[in-house]
Amino acid sequence: MFLFAADSPPPLATDSHAQIHRREAIARILRRTAVGRQAELVELLRAEGYEATQSSVSRDLRELGVVKGADRYLLPAAEDALTPSHFEDVQTFVKGYRAAGPNLTVLRTTTGAAQGVAIALDKARWPEIVGTIAGDDTIFIATASERTQRRLHAHLHSIFGR
Repeated sequence: MFLFAADSPPPLATDSHAQIHRREAIARILRRTAVGRQAELVELLRAEGYEATQSSVSRDLRELGVVKGADRYLLPAAEDALTPSHFEDVQTFVKGYRAAGPNLTVLRTTTGAAQGVAIALDKARWPEIVGTIAGDDTIFIATASERTQRRLHAHLHSIFGR
């Protein structure tokens, strides 16, 4: 983590490390404040001395794995806490899942939450999952066999209960 002296401003947008510093600031802001709109986040960043546009904030949120709940942005769980509680921030977004053949599971989420849920699944590194593809409200989860798909469904049921 980068810290700034009280009398030194954050790096300018042209600084090669500005993106890293801005993302750290975004994470810090989201941990302490409920933020519901990107425009609001841009203003909070500016109040801390960071230059940001709505498009740069949008990219930053995507790279950080942030998902949007009903009323605010949520950071993903820490990578070193990959337990069922790892999914607490995203489980409210999952509507359901079902098999689509012996190697594909389709998981449905609320609108705009699929990428955040897919990131949580990818970070869990379950051996049953060969890969995921996320859209806006749908995730395709590939498994190697019907047997591994059943194990995946057992994991999903224990976490999402559907």
